[in-house]
Amino acid sequence: MSTTSPVNTAANTPAERVQLPTDAELVLKVIPMPGDCNANGDIFGGWVMAQVDLAGSVIPGRYTGGRFATVAVNEFIFKHPVRVGDILSFFSKLSRIGRTSVSVKVEVFAERYGSQGEYTKVTEATLTYVAIDDQGRPREVPKPKP
Repeated sequence: MSTTSPVNTAANTPAERVQLPTDAELVLKVIPMPGDCNANGDIFGGWVMAQVDLAGSVIPGRYTGGRFATVAVNEFIFKHPVRVGDILSFFSKLSRIGRTSVSVKVEVFAERYGSQGEYTKVTEATLTYVAIDDQGRPREVPKPKP
């Protein structure tokens, strides 16, 4: 029997209840289903990543004035597992507008099945999207109108 204590990781740290952000926009809500599970019974990280990319793309769509594409996942942190039946809320906010790109921060909060109204931050990410022309080449993001 081992006497060492477990490593303190997000996976084995009790989830802290948090308040939803007031400085970001709710852009997506979704409930993962059994078909989205990995062999451990948790939701696939890749499924969560795809949802984050969708949520992250809402805000750049307002600024690019046309086509755009995901060019970077600058940071992606899985803080706690996502489970079947969780109600996931995706909040996004603008981080930066560059000459051809827009960066956003996405935070994901779970309402655990049977504990609606209590939120746990499960994921956070920063993504960069680039405005593209019809041939897929980078183009300038239009200047905001006054």
